[in-house]
Amino acid sequence: MSYDSANIFARILRGEIPCRKVYEDAHVLAFHDIQPQAPVHVLVVPRGAYLSWDDFHAAASDAEQAALSRAIGTVARLTGIDAGGYRVISNCGRNGHQEVPHLHVHVLGGRPMGRMVAKAE
Repeated sequence: MSYDSANIFARILRGEIPCRKVYEDAHVLAFHDIQPQAPVHVLVVPRGAYLSWDDFHAAASDAEQAALSRAIGTVARLTGIDAGGYRVISNCGRNGHQEVPHLHVHVLGGRPMGRMVAKAE
């Protein structure tokens, strides 16, 4: 999978598609998922054109990496899910079921999240 600058997150970051913002700074944008899988489902997206965690860690500045990590906690506090707990998910590549070719993190909460994954058979 290669980075596609026409992907939906790149278009949201450029302001071509509206979103329901939760948080933003110079390095990240966080917004509500349009197909939430939990009462709170926010996507945290770095502003840079990064495809995966490997790409991000190899090419992003220390400031970008710190901002993404901090934004996750900020989103949890802003949405009120920090007290009860939450899940952070990032899907990378085909086997990880990444649907948008732009690194992003799902922050989900507002209810018990259940098991992380089913056991392999």
